[in-house]
Amino acid sequence: MSEKYFPLSKAELAKIAERYPTPFYLYDEKGIVENVRRIKAAYSVFPGYVNHFAVKALPNPFILKLLAAEGFGADCSSYTELLLAQMAGIQGEAIMFSSNQTPAREYGLARELGAVINLDDITHIDFLEKTAGPGGGLPELVSLRYNPGPLKEGNAIIGKPEEAKYGLTRDQIIRGFALLREKGVSRLALHTMVASNELSVPYHIETARMLFELAVEVLEKTGVRLEFINLGGGVGIPYRPEQEAVDYQALAAGIRGEYDRIIKPAGLGSLGIRTEWGRVITGPYGWLVTRAIHKKEIYRNYIGLDACMADLMRPALYGAYHHISVPGKEGAPLSETYDIVGSLCENNDKFAVQRPLPKIETSAEAAGAGSGVSCGDFVVIHDAGAHGRAMGFNYNGKLRCGELLLRPDGTVTQIRRSETAEDYFATLDLNGLAFFA
Repeated sequence: MSEKYFPLSKAELAKIAERYPTPFYLYDEKGIVENVRRIKAAYSVFPGYVNHFAVKALPNPFILKLLAAEGFGADCSSYTELLLAQMAGIQGEAIMFSSNQTPAREYGLARELGAVINLDDITHIDFLEKTAGPGGGLPELVSLRYNPGPLKEGNAIIGKPEEAKYGLTRDQIIRGFALLREKGVSRLALHTMVASNELSVPYHIETARMLFELAVEVLEKTGVRLEFINLGGGVGIPYRPEQEAVDYQALAAGIRGEYDRIIKPAGLGSLGIRTEWGRVITGPYGWLVTRAIHKKEIYRNYIGLDACMADLMRPALYGAYHHISVPGKEGAPLSETYDIVGSLCENNDKFAVQRPLPKIETSAEAAGAGSGVSCGDFVVIHDAGAHGRAMGFNYNGKLRCGELLLRPDGTVTQIRRSETAEDYFATLDLNGLAFFA
C-alpha cells in the first residue's frame, strides 16, 4: 500500500487560496529533495551515477534548479526544453538531448550548449554531421538510442517497442557505432526507453541486462568501448493506494548484480550508468488543487470543478487513475459516488468516474445558503507533479493554471502564474483584423 498524503491542512490551504485562487498546482520542495537523496543513496553503488531529469515531466526552471543543486542533470527533447535547462544553470554534458525527427536548429542549440546528443535514427548521423554547428562535423560524444523491438515488452502508455517510432534496431546499433567510430567520434554511449510508469523492479533489471549484453556485443563486433549506458526512465509511481512504490535499493542492487555478472568480465568495468527519471522524481510531490463549484444529479451524480482536463489531461488521455481527497474530510465515510468533472466541452473531461468519496459541498450550494461562492470544498488531485501542468492546453480558450512551490519552512512561492486572456491573445496579430473589415 502507498500512503496518499497532502502537506497542508484545510485551514492552511484556505489561506493560500485567498492569495492564489484555485485551481493551481502545488509542489512540495522538501518531499522532492528527500526523494532525490534516497535515489542517490541507492545508486551510489555506481560511482559517477547521474540522473538527467526528464524536463517534459515538469518543465519549470525553479524545479530544475532545485534538482541541479542535488547534482541532477536534464533530459531534453526540444529547443525550448534546452533553453529551460540553460535557464536553470544546467550546462554541458549534464544535459542529454534525446529528440526524434529533430530539426537542424535543435541539434545546433544542443551542440552550442555542449549537451550529449542522443541520436534516434541511423540516418541522423549524417544529418547531424552536415547540418548542426558551424562547419558541420560531429561532436566528441554521441549516444545512440536502442529499440529492441519484439525482444522487449512495453506497456500501455508507451506501447510495444516494435510499434514505436523511437530508436535503432540491434543491427543498426552495431552499424551506427562502427560508422561513428569511422567518422572520428571518440566517445560513445548507449540509451534506451522502452516503458513508461512501470512499477515492476524485475522489468527494469531485465532492461539493464539487455543493454549490458548489447554493450558487450558492440565491443566484440566493433571494438567500441562505450563510455556510459543510459538506462532511460519509465520507473513508475503508485497512483493507486493499493500499489507499492518501487524499492530503489532493490532496483539498484539488482542492476548492480547484472553489471557485475556481464560488464565486469567483459573488461568494461569503467562503464558509467545514467538514467532519465522524471515521473518518479516529482510525481508524488505535486497536487492539482481545485474547488468544487457545482453539483449535478441526472443519471449519475457529478461534481464540477473549477479545473478541467486542460489542466490535467492524463485521466482523459490514458484513462489514468489519480487519487482524490477532500481536505477536512479525510476521515469522513465514502458515502457518495461521483463523476468528478470539469467544464470543457468534451464528455471525457473527467478526473474520476464513479468514485466513492465523502459528501462534497459546492460553491453553488454555499452561495445558495448565503455564504460566498468561494466556500465550496477543496478537491485535491494527487500524484500530479509530473505530466500534469506540463501537458496543459488551451482548447475552448481555457487558461492554464499556475504553479506554487511549498518551501521547507512552510511558506509558498509562486513559480508560475496562472494564464490570462492577454496571454491567450498574445500571439495573434490583431492589426491584421483590419484586412477583414
